[in-house]
Amino acid sequence: MFKEKVAALLEKALEEDESLFLIDFEITPANTIYVVLDGDKGVSLKDCIKVSRAIEHNLDREETDFSLEVTSAGATSAIVLPRQYKKNIGRKLKVVTAGATLEGNLTDVSPDSITLEWKAREPKPVGKGKVTVQKKQQIAFSEIEEAKVVLKF
Repeated sequence: MFKEKVAALLEKALEEDESLFLIDFEITPANTIYVVLDGDKGVSLKDCIKVSRAIEHNLDREETDFSLEVTSAGATSAIVLPRQYKKNIGRKLKVVTAGATLEGNLTDVSPDSITLEWKAREPKPVGKGKVTVQKKQQIAFSEIEEAKVVLKF
């Protein structure tokens, strides 16, 4: 009952801003509500406050005592939804599949896959030495085990 009420309030809050979407939602046995959001244009502190208030102001602590934590997906969080890839076009990703780990720039997102591009050093076709070549690979969402943005410092 409590979880359904919170889920309905959360859904209503997310409908008010269609650029925001849910990454994770959990209620612990001690009634701690955890909400993790992401957004097509990122998630601001104001966005977290707005969603938090939409939930908190419509629940009665006298009826059920609870604590609430609304956060954004962190910069080092894994990408879990296809929708998250679009906002990361142009950024460097580390993608793990069953057969390989690839690092490259995300250049395209289609309804069922992503495209990574990177430069690699390979032996020259003729003679000694190496040459830098441009690589490109399309990876289906179904093949991706984990994907993260590679942060540059």
